[in-house]
Amino acid sequence: MTCAVVIPATFSGFYSARLCLAIYDTMQYIRSPINTICLGQAASMASLLLAAGAKGERKSLPNATIMIHQPSGGHSGQAKDLTIHTKQIVRVWDSLNALYAKHTGQPLDVIQKNMDRDYFMTPEEAKEFGIIDEVIDQRPMSLVSDAIGAEVKDKGSD
Repeated sequence: MTCAVVIPATFSGFYSARLCLAIYDTMQYIRSPINTICLGQAASMASLLLAAGAKGERKSLPNATIMIHQPSGGHSGQAKDLTIHTKQIVRVWDSLNALYAKHTGQPLDVIQKNMDRDYFMTPEEAKEFGIIDEVIDQRPMSLVSDAIGAEVKDKGSD
């Protein structure tokens, strides 16, 4: 069985990072290979989810945009609380750098350099970078045949 995750947009902000890391952990935990497809844009944490799909199954439509960057946080409060939150953001940033390096095959220093600011990529650039494996412009035949097979199976059970 194969699972698919369609990456539709942006997950940004520090709390979204925590949510996406929970999704990421779930993607890594389950045994089924996960296909990821970028529609429109996969920015911020959404680009990590895109990269975390099964090797060979990470795809993007041709007019999409993929963007990576360092995490950010909008915290306010007392100085000690800000220090605590800053340490947490840096810890998450280090973790994200390691995860991007793991899934893209890029050296850690390349990831750190590119994550320093917003780094936008075309699907072809994201393929070169290692975030995706393929740029697609039509539905893969395996998905079409799976859908047709399911439809025929459903009609047969009437």
